[in-house]
Amino acid sequence: MTSKTNNTKATKTTTTTTAGRSTAASRPLMRWLAGGLALLLAAPAWAGLGFTTLAATEQDGPVSVYYPSAAGESAEAAAPLGLMLAFDAPPQRGNGRLVMISHGSGGSPWVHAGLARALVDAGFVVAMPEHRDDNYRHGSRPGPDSWKLRPAEVTRAIDAIGRDARFAPLLQLDKVGVFGMSAGGHTALVLAGGRWSPSRFRDQCLAHLGEDFQSCVGLITSLKGNGLDGLKQWLARRILSWRFDDETLHGHTDPRIAAVVAAVPSAAHFEMSSFEQLAAPLALMTARQDAWLHPQFHSDRVLAACPRCELLAELKTGGHGAYLSPLPPGLSGLIGAMINDPPGFDRSTEVPAVNRKVLAYFDRLLRNN
Repeated sequence: MTSKTNNTKATKTTTTTTAGRSTAASRPLMRWLAGGLALLLAAPAWAGLGFTTLAATEQDGPVSVYYPSAAGESAEAAAPLGLMLAFDAPPQRGNGRLVMISHGSGGSPWVHAGLARALVDAGFVVAMPEHRDDNYRHGSRPGPDSWKLRPAEVTRAIDAIGRDARFAPLLQLDKVGVFGMSAGGHTALVLAGGRWSPSRFRDQCLAHLGEDFQSCVGLITSLKGNGLDGLKQWLARRILSWRFDDETLHGHTDPRIAAVVAAVPSAAHFEMSSFEQLAAPLALMTARQDAWLHPQFHSDRVLAACPRCELLAELKTGGHGAYLSPLPPGLSGLIGAMINDPPGFDRSTEVPAVNRKVLAYFDRLLRNN
């Protein structure tokens, strides 16, 4: 009916004066301008990506916080990778929900800024604890030593946000989201209800050392397909057997956590039956070309064992670093081989699409339940 009415009006205006034609022709433009103004008025009041840091304590490292702000953004030396942020700007009220990000081994607050921006644009506050001795400044305790500490560090970071006078009035902490990637994905699995032990890590590595070598030894060395590979594996087996004989099952949950996403997680050494009854809804994100944490030993096992888990994203051409945004430039050597995008991965389209999926997941579980 609308199109017929408009066509009739258009026919009538052809017989009017030039002034009449001008007035009639301007009506669609005026309606477009009015619609645009309505959208602007309905848009969130914030325009910038705020960023601040909660100070470290004797027990924990600093907590980086991304949040909605009305302040303008600027590039500062404190934010590498070309990020534009509103440093220490006053926060604005968003949607009242908090999402925690657990970074991977050697991670920084910057490598998930793309995801943080997508969440903040929708009104979330995003906080990232610096995991002790497994971050970009201090990396002396990666692997099982760090895995034991990380979940409780997330809980204490939530507490710290709740005590901060800037953020406490703006947030409800009864439903908190968690996103973790790689070692952070391990943290996420624990917070969803998973349990693991150092001895399971040892057993997995002894059974599949050649196939899952980087998962077991990190970036210390790699297999080259030469005569030294046997020596490397012999030495790795000796160290694994000596260091990781503890059969204690480790777990840590927090009743405030209501939605969890684990991206390319370190997962082979979990007690898979622990995923049959989750403490919080759990979604996984895989990368089929991951050469560091091969999906068949890690994320695929969780998905097979977890009847209620959701496969949120599966990047057919993505590698281990696919879910980092921005991806640190200039990575070379072994870390470059593990983190850089494989040929054929279209970061410019794949990563924003994944960020939208993560946003929709948290929006559904934290705001609409």
